[in-house]
Amino acid sequence: MLKLSGKIIRIHAVDVYKDRTLIKVSTKRNLPDVLRRDLAYLVSDHQIPSGFAHYLLTEQHQERIEELPAGSDYSILPNDYSYIGDNDVIRLSADRQSIRVLFRASSQNNSILLTEQCNNYCLMCSQPPKTADDSWLLDEIESLIPLIPKETRELAFTGGEPTTNEERFLKIIRLTKSYLPRTAIHILSNGRSFKDPKFAEKYAAVELSDAMIGIPVYSDDPTLHDYIVQAQGAFDETIQGILNLKRLGQKVEVRVVIHKLSVQRLPELCEFIARNLLFVDQVALMGLEMMGFTRANLEELWIDPIDYKDTLSTSVGILAKYGMNVAVYNHQLCLVNPDIVPYYRKSISDWKNEFAPECQNCKKQRECGGFFASGVKFGYSKQLSPF
Repeated sequence: MLKLSGKIIRIHAVDVYKDRTLIKVSTKRNLPDVLRRDLAYLVSDHQIPSGFAHYLLTEQHQERIEELPAGSDYSILPNDYSYIGDNDVIRLSADRQSIRVLFRASSQNNSILLTEQCNNYCLMCSQPPKTADDSWLLDEIESLIPLIPKETRELAFTGGEPTTNEERFLKIIRLTKSYLPRTAIHILSNGRSFKDPKFAEKYAAVELSDAMIGIPVYSDDPTLHDYIVQAQGAFDETIQGILNLKRLGQKVEVRVVIHKLSVQRLPELCEFIARNLLFVDQVALMGLEMMGFTRANLEELWIDPIDYKDTLSTSVGILAKYGMNVAVYNHQLCLVNPDIVPYYRKSISDWKNEFAPECQNCKKQRECGGFFASGVKFGYSKQLSPF
């Protein structure tokens, strides 16, 4: 698991870094001077070039402070951040003596948090909603997007509910299209905002070249879905949102997190999706992340994947029979039946992906998606059977 944020050892910087400042990292020593003055140079074993706006040193290179150009701004980072590389984007704060890694150019798992506010209150939410005004995140994202390399293949927008501030959401989507026209965009939303045809039309009018909205549906029974998301009427609004988006030709992925409540009617849900939402672009059946509200509601939610593996096979089989595009996320290979393998995906973001001690000598570790780091820490199936 990678550490994305925390305290740093020291920061020596001018006033611009006092609150929050975004800066792109460079490891290139021979950049033109006009480009250097907006970048942070990551010090390595090579000769240190002059002219950069900031210099980053990890603990292993901190003795090189004396070699920095006179009067330079610099930060000393714990070795936890030694993974930082060229074209990454970070946030520095002198007041807080802190760093946050916002974008990693070498990763295919970059997610951008638009807000922590949400109109659902899901029992298993890994990012529990907050009510505080966090519109500063949207301001920051508007500064971040122009810094992201144009060759970036994929980018995700998440929350909270990303569409909470509808106009700012649309502005960010338009900005992304302008600066990252070839980047695939994945938006994780509860879909309820798109029940409004006018908002759905505004989103579609942006005409992103490659975008998909991942929307959760947890049961074919509206009452059960609404209970899981802790919002009365959410099922009807979510389904209406999906229908509006597909009417406008937008890509939609239906996402189902599997736990003790949702697995009760998982085959029935898959039959409902196949009969009523056959036109969605993908259905993802997902394992539970042991974070946030999940840990508080563990007794109500946790079920060992080994106990529902046959139900999972039945459910995937229903969707496949109808010719739907199916993916199984966040599971371990030894805990699913062989018929799941064609639909199996290594889906856990690299920065929070780990393996249990039992997996150390498994012959299929490279093919397996492993665990969320929280799963290894707080609990996982005791019936792992390494290959």
